[in-house]
Amino acid sequence: MNSNSFGEIFCLTSFGESHGKAIGGIIDGCPAGVTIDIDAIQLELDRRRPGQSKITTQRKEADKVAFLSGIFEGKTTGAPIAFEILNSDPKSKDYAHIKDSFRPSHADYTYDAKYGIRDYRGGGRSSARETIARVVAGAVAKHILKGLGVETFAYVSAVGEVEMNVPNCDVDLSKIDSNIARCPDEATATKMISLIDSVRKDGDTVGGVITGLALNVPVGLGEPVFDKLHADLAKAMMSINAVKGFEYGGGFGMCRRRGSEVNDLFITSSEGVKTKTNYSGGIQGGISNGEAIYFKVAFKPVATIMRDQISLNDKGEEIVVKGKGRHDPCVVSRAVPIVEAMTAMVILDHYLRDKSTKL
Repeated sequence: MNSNSFGEIFCLTSFGESHGKAIGGIIDGCPAGVTIDIDAIQLELDRRRPGQSKITTQRKEADKVAFLSGIFEGKTTGAPIAFEILNSDPKSKDYAHIKDSFRPSHADYTYDAKYGIRDYRGGGRSSARETIARVVAGAVAKHILKGLGVETFAYVSAVGEVEMNVPNCDVDLSKIDSNIARCPDEATATKMISLIDSVRKDGDTVGGVITGLALNVPVGLGEPVFDKLHADLAKAMMSINAVKGFEYGGGFGMCRRRGSEVNDLFITSSEGVKTKTNYSGGIQGGISNGEAIYFKVAFKPVATIMRDQISLNDKGEEIVVKGKGRHDPCVVSRAVPIVEAMTAMVILDHYLRDKSTKL
């Protein structure tokens, strides 16, 4: 199985399956001498872990990270950083009924067709538990970026038809974790939680949108052709389980506007060259321009629902797939730290790539 690594210089290779012994990864290219704050990394994992509220899956996992190499006396050595998180509460028997069946909108059929074998327990490698490794690597990246003055954030801006109508510049980012929906607007968060709980009780699922932000990103990050900064951000986000869409800056809304309405005019300020508006989302020509980078990530409803669905087995016979197990009725609240992590990894990787091209 190829394509288990992400990044050019700051690179993560992840391993493990949902119901295997552990999920883990190897971070290569991390600069030496970086102080590692284990508690801060664990906090990010706690934000992603299952069983944290009534609107998430009730699988109980501590998700405690153990570092195996690359760190000495609390600092990175420049060697590969290996880590693992043990799986302690898989309940594989919950998946015995789909051993030979293809669940609607899951990766069961495509994995079976591609490899001729699949780990049906919780989706195996296709499970969102793989994102644990991303959160660890992203936490390391966030720590390094913070030392450079760069910060990455993400928050839930929509669940189903419930949408937060607050401009990015007016969002109080300190309130992202003030509620279980991870929406910084309390009134909207209350509606989101009510909707998710109602959908859960109905045996169904619902999708949503996460808004991502990167602040104080230096000018000049990103490559001008195939490795544009927004292209790598898009790849990072589209690689997350259940993601179906990505837009940055003015996005699709700009298609209905005129150039005279959405061109970002340059102005001078005490900070140097700035833009009067930011429809470009902080990236022009694939390269950061110093403005805030912002984007949206669309997540589909979780494919496993607690209802019977008609499907096929591996013999092509029609069957009934019964909804069993422990699953999120809406994934976005737990995906917030994943979006933050992938953003930080992309920004740091391009920062290191930029430094490597200059004397």
